[in-house]
Amino acid sequence: MKITKISHKTITIEPIVSFKIASSDDTRTDTIIVKVETDAGVTGYGESQPSKVVTGNNIEDVTNFLTEMDNTLKGENPLNIGRIHEIMNRQYKGKTAGKAGIDLALYDILGKHTGLPVYQLLGGSSNQVESDMTIGIDEPKEMAKLARQYVDEGFNILKIKVGLNAKDDIEAIRLIREEVGPDISLRVDANQGYYKKQAVRVLNEFYKYGVEEVEQPVPYWDYEGMKFIKDNVTQQIMMDESVLSPQDAFRAIKEEACDIINIKLMKSGGIYPALQINAIAQAAGLQCMVGCMSESRIGIAAGAALAASQKNITYADLDSYRMSKEVPGIKSDFTQEGGIMTLSEKPGLGLDIDLEF
Repeated sequence: MKITKISHKTITIEPIVSFKIASSDDTRTDTIIVKVETDAGVTGYGESQPSKVVTGNNIEDVTNFLTEMDNTLKGENPLNIGRIHEIMNRQYKGKTAGKAGIDLALYDILGKHTGLPVYQLLGGSSNQVESDMTIGIDEPKEMAKLARQYVDEGFNILKIKVGLNAKDDIEAIRLIREEVGPDISLRVDANQGYYKKQAVRVLNEFYKYGVEEVEQPVPYWDYEGMKFIKDNVTQQIMMDESVLSPQDAFRAIKEEACDIINIKLMKSGGIYPALQINAIAQAAGLQCMVGCMSESRIGIAAGAALAASQKNITYADLDSYRMSKEVPGIKSDFTQEGGIMTLSEKPGLGLDIDLEF
């Protein structure tokens, strides 16, 4: 089997509600759908969702990369995913969102070729994943109101965005806990919004309200700050923006800078390097989460497959598609009730794509 063509299409994802975090305030998002065709008639689909803040890529960077890869990878065996990553990495440093789009399409092809859903190809630990639901930064009372809505919809885990104003953050957490009661798990994500000593003070206030895990409290480069926080608070500390690659994961573990690693396919460059990150973490006794950017159902289906397949991935934050309008021409067979996602048993990623490329 050989790759005959790699094409791509940029689409806009429209949010249902505005979503504000410490590092940005996006109202709409562009994403790139990737199509990989083969001489065997098997076609795979992936997604590239760049973020200048997180991955350092924008739409133009990724489309240029994908156009070049159409020439570079033509004739390669799509089942040799490791070799294709070697080629992409040799030619380009970074460009992880672009690499992810191709990687996801290759796993979709591999699943279709073998007749297996991707989660089974990767290990098949389970066909279900429990995801949290995220609450963006807003007035504390509005955040508490949204928390109640999500709990009423069946979510048992809430992820609350913080990091713009410490006083408001503490008040929001207090009101949310008051609103949802003691049995709902609360996690927070500061998106690099605090300084290390400020973070310790604020996180200790959060602890009074049962916050169990804190994601990326300080800037991505501040490994020393992350370790300082980890050593001075009770909660589990998660790295997100600090860990893009297996090499970053190794450094985070060596410097004892976190308790959990957040794997995102757009950061890592796809499933293949994500598995490497998880293996490194697992060998060191750290658990992982699979998170997302603002992907469509394509990226979410792939993230869910990864999360379901690996026992060491014990957290999932795969909620972005629920905050956006459905994208015409993109359907997937996974289902969700409350926080429980049940994966498709169809070969590949379980996608039904009807788009003009």
